[in-house]
Amino acid sequence: MSDVTLKNDAPLLSARDLQVRFGGVLAVNQVSFDVKRGEIFTLIGPNGAGKTTVFNLISRFYVPTAGTLEFDGVLLNKVSPYRVAELGIARTFQNIELFEYATVLQNLLIGGHVHRKTGFLADLFHTPKVRQAEVDAREEAEKVIEFLDLQPYRDTLVAGLPYGIRKVVELARALCTRPKLLLLDEPSSGLNVEETDGMAFWIQDIKNELGITVLMVEHDMSLVSKVSDRVLAMNQGETLALGSPREVQSDPRVIEAYLGSAEDMSFLRRPEPFVRKGS
Repeated sequence: MSDVTLKNDAPLLSARDLQVRFGGVLAVNQVSFDVKRGEIFTLIGPNGAGKTTVFNLISRFYVPTAGTLEFDGVLLNKVSPYRVAELGIARTFQNIELFEYATVLQNLLIGGHVHRKTGFLADLFHTPKVRQAEVDAREEAEKVIEFLDLQPYRDTLVAGLPYGIRKVVELARALCTRPKLLLLDEPSSGLNVEETDGMAFWIQDIKNELGITVLMVEHDMSLVSKVSDRVLAMNQGETLALGSPREVQSDPRVIEAYLGSAEDMSFLRRPEPFVRKGS
């Protein structure tokens, strides 16, 4: 019983002393953090801070030069990239990655394919097990469509959808993998204010109603403040601050990373009034 309790209390994702070097560039340097089960954890920082590199490490697109990543008791360093979704990690991208000439429903069914356990021969002869798997995948897709209010677009080609709806469809496809951890890479990118408010609504519901843990990279500090339980600020590959959105946004090091030092911002000072010589 105690072992089960310890496991449930353990972080869902743990990063320890992560380091990534690309040639002579140290993109991530000694970054450590834990993502608790059932929280929304956000990475922020200026462009080039290393946020997306951390995402790519978790997705196994990159291999860390040093350090470890552990997800739900599994050491990700030793996991093949194709197994990441099977473990329960789903991801959306800053640049939408959908099949444009497939319908919304077809895109969602592709997302659920990760849970198919049937083999080549079973698929070839369309056995009862295969038919049941197709029914299960369709039911899951329909649940997600209803959850995200995508019913009007179910049979519409993605290519014909507005950008904001495409972002929701990509979110829906990720949910069809039934993840434990959802990685959201710039979910508000390209959205207007109203669409960003809608995205905040969906992210909160994903946590509160579906019980899915969210790890997010985001620049929109309004969205970060609305949905995040904790925030990790990065700059030049290193950790600056970790805490609540309010604590992190008021940290002097974070302010300097975004706005520059007092010397850097000297151009904002009010100029001395012009005085004509001899006056």
